[in-house]
Amino acid sequence: MANDTTKQSLTDAGRRVLGIEARAIEAMSPRIGDDFATACRLCLATLGRVIVTGMGKSGHIGGKIAATLASTGTPAFFVHPGEAGHGDLGMITPKDAVIAISNSGETAEIIMILPLLKRLDLPLITMTGEPESTLGKASAALLDTSVHEEACPLNLAPTASTTTALAMGDALAVALLESRGFTAEDFARSHPGGALGRRLLLKVEDLMHTGDEIPQVEATTSLADGLIEMSRKGLGMTAIVTADGQLTGIFTDGDLRRTLDQPINIYTTTMADVMTRNCKTAKPEQLAAESVRILETQKITALLVVDDQNQLVGALNVHDLLRAGVM
Repeated sequence: MANDTTKQSLTDAGRRVLGIEARAIEAMSPRIGDDFATACRLCLATLGRVIVTGMGKSGHIGGKIAATLASTGTPAFFVHPGEAGHGDLGMITPKDAVIAISNSGETAEIIMILPLLKRLDLPLITMTGEPESTLGKASAALLDTSVHEEACPLNLAPTASTTTALAMGDALAVALLESRGFTAEDFARSHPGGALGRRLLLKVEDLMHTGDEIPQVEATTSLADGLIEMSRKGLGMTAIVTADGQLTGIFTDGDLRRTLDQPINIYTTTMADVMTRNCKTAKPEQLAAESVRILETQKITALLVVDDQNQLVGALNVHDLLRAGVM
């Protein structure tokens, strides 16, 4: 008989898999107890790194768990158990702890290096579906990731069991994160290339235009010359400053539109006549994300940057922030 590839059969299969895996994760909640707390304490007490190991699909899950731990404040990396027996054990030190992932608890490659791990007196945390297995019995902390059934209809391909191991790894990582008091800023330092890193690490001084790039004129400058300065610098605004660089106001594209609604002479009108006083500003040391908040709250597109003495030191607009990926 031909395989059933109707829309209904395919969507039913997908929903069945999600149901099985959701129930498998939910069933683990009561197992978060003393051994989980012990596993957390062992990781927190480790002076070296947390070494994660696993074979096959468990190895792929182990790589993700190690990456999650490392990015959330727990130094960790993955060691392939097959390679460990051929030299990579040299990567492991007596100050480390080990998380071994094996659904059966009898993975030959891990069992083979178990005596060497014990010789180093490393605390062993095991994620397994068989608590009475060799690895389970050798563990200082056993995290039970057993499942009633795999999502695979043959009950063979690791599916629900790898999902529970992944979820248990996330639970461990987050518990450690909270115990360490790990902050969003700490996370950003591990992710400088990501959107969060850019929002939490980039400062206004990293993005602002400085020196001759800052559009600026004095209050006595004619509107015509002020417009030339705006056009030349291309930021959609110009600062109005005193002779010694103190900021007194701003003139933007929006101000220009409002000004041109009035019967004025751009050659005799001065910037003092049309500028916006008490304008919103930023400080160089502020997070760039804070400047985004100011722009959005005030419904403006540009900011001038001043120091503590109200001296003009920079300028930036919405395009600078967009290019930097902060908004």
